[in-house]
Amino acid sequence: MEPEKAFAEKLTRRGVSRRDFMKYCTALTATMGLSAAYVPKVAEVLAATAQRPPVIWLHFAECTGCSEALLRTQYPYVDDLILEVLSVEYHETIMAAAGQQAEDQLHQAVKKYDGQFICVVEGAIATKFNGGYGKIGGRPFLQIAKDVCTKAAAVICMGSCSAFGGVQAAAPNPGGYKGVGDALGIKTLNIPGCPPNPVNFVGTVVNYLLLGKLPDLDDLGRPLFAYGKTIHDQCPRRSHFENDEFVEEFGSEEAAMGYCLYKMGCRGPETYNNCPVAKFNNGTSWPIEAGHPCIGCSQPDFWDEMTPFFEEL
Repeated sequence: MEPEKAFAEKLTRRGVSRRDFMKYCTALTATMGLSAAYVPKVAEVLAATAQRPPVIWLHFAECTGCSEALLRTQYPYVDDLILEVLSVEYHETIMAAAGQQAEDQLHQAVKKYDGQFICVVEGAIATKFNGGYGKIGGRPFLQIAKDVCTKAAAVICMGSCSAFGGVQAAAPNPGGYKGVGDALGIKTLNIPGCPPNPVNFVGTVVNYLLLGKLPDLDDLGRPLFAYGKTIHDQCPRRSHFENDEFVEEFGSEEAAMGYCLYKMGCRGPETYNNCPVAKFNNGTSWPIEAGHPCIGCSQPDFWDEMTPFFEEL
């Protein structure tokens, strides 16, 4: 049976129509900055089983919120993503193995796919006191990262903690926590956010499978298709505010300004992400749409630079 047909039948059994799947592929293609001509190819990549690049997913100092976000991805659902689109060789949160068996699997996967696997990292790395502030299996995060990340074909940092250090790196930071690239002195592809939108990870993977390369990055290592514009530039509240009819409806520009959350401390003008376009929970909503100001979670050092939240910068 053709992979596309089998995949379509699986979605049908879950109550997902082909129309809904193609709508997702269209949205994903647009998110990636590709033309509509790529929509069938994106659908083919998600349905195919032949490519399946090996992935080793490491957890360091984190809350597992990034994995939790990924678990809520749809079309592909996370089991399809893990079992059919990718070949996830190690992920301590979702793998059946534990203890020594899990450690053995990690070492075997690194050896087997040396130089070929994609390493996804979730969480910051402690660098002070020989990395003594964080260990797995008796080994410091720093040592594990040096052993694994340096052997990968590419390193993807999932979430602000692995990308820039996150809350662990906030002052006073006694453990010397840093993002992976900073801690190891290597180039990483960063998908920051607290948590990041899973569509940005899926888009990065699809870009790799479809075009044979990782997407273009900004100067902070973030995919331009997702982090090329500020929240403020894409925010519907801003577009309403700049609409003359909207200002007229409120009676004055000052009254209309209350619709924008900037004076409530919104960090949208300083924050680069595609939240207004991609949204969360299968495109249902996002913080500002729900009435909460952006806190700038995809920016470096946001816990130090953006606080106190709810106060205008």
